[in-house]
Amino acid sequence: MPQLFIHKKVLVAPLDWGLGHATRCISLIKCLQQIGCNIIVASHGEQLILLQQEFPGINTVPLKGYNVYYSKLKRWLSLKILLQSMKILLSIYREHRWLQRIIKDYGIDIIISDNRYGLYTKEIPCIFMTHQLHIKASYLWLENLIQKINYTYINHYNECWVPDFKGDLNIAGLLSHPSKMPAIPVKYIGPLSRFTQQKNVEKKYDYLFIVSGPEPQRTIFEKKILKIAPQLNGIIMILRGRPGKQDIFKSSINCTIVNHLTTSEFQQVFSSSEFIIGRSGYTTVMEILSLQKRSMLIPTPGQTEQEYLGRHLMQQQWCYSCEQDADLLSHIKKAKEFQFIFPSLNESSLPAVIEDFVNVFWHC
Repeated sequence: MPQLFIHKKVLVAPLDWGLGHATRCISLIKCLQQIGCNIIVASHGEQLILLQQEFPGINTVPLKGYNVYYSKLKRWLSLKILLQSMKILLSIYREHRWLQRIIKDYGIDIIISDNRYGLYTKEIPCIFMTHQLHIKASYLWLENLIQKINYTYINHYNECWVPDFKGDLNIAGLLSHPSKMPAIPVKYIGPLSRFTQQKNVEKKYDYLFIVSGPEPQRTIFEKKILKIAPQLNGIIMILRGRPGKQDIFKSSINCTIVNHLTTSEFQQVFSSSEFIIGRSGYTTVMEILSLQKRSMLIPTPGQTEQEYLGRHLMQQQWCYSCEQDADLLSHIKKAKEFQFIFPSLNESSLPAVIEDFVNVFWHC
């Protein structure tokens, strides 16, 4: 790795829609730290708490999120998001203005924005990271409009990094491999997973339930899980995905409920669980595939990206998927009988992409 990258100040800013964007930034930050970068995390709320717990003492700067709220009913989600579009655009404008001050105050050298559209500038190199080059929507006219807006913002950046594989063997399908690409260079960096596969791990849990995503659907999903858990045979772990929370839940003899786990704790639980049940969020999918775990994915109702991923991965027999409103107990039984085919995925190309980025922008 070129020595010129050492001591560069890198601003890493994950989106606040659930914990997935912050979670996948963990492996990115670790890679950058290994080559000597000084990391500054821009975030707030649970996302910031998660990264502070993962990297004690890391430099942080508060940056409010888009604070998007989902509807309780699937059919109203597109309208709900549309009604919040002005709020989202205003947040993008504010974070763009905010960035100009932060660059000067903190001496930022590089920006890596995980799906935050306003963190671009002509002053220093900036990278946009996303797995959604193509954004699915409920209506074709809306999908086309969103696509134009998406590329308009992405094209303000110097490069776009996609946490997926280039070519036919990939995870996100059309989301990360659209027919039309952005005008800027697109680099496929491979999946970003906190986990590494371990051999001879003794099974401790029959089921691991992972609760995640924006409200109110996160809580709706959690209530469904708490209702069916006592009816399952076996040892169960429920991870609520609430870093910083101190809520205590009563649980049965066969069920453990926790608010949050560190990466090392989560890897142990993940590795020692026979079956994983959670959202079809992209970060969850990357971690399931990295450890080649049998899983049942339940898309957030109305969230077209997750619904597409659920269908796409089930067609490839990499994961089983069903809707949240379905009989979850019945589908868990079907999922356990499902014939899983685990892909043989290549290692991350992130270090090579970082080196290439340095060579381009600092002429090493």
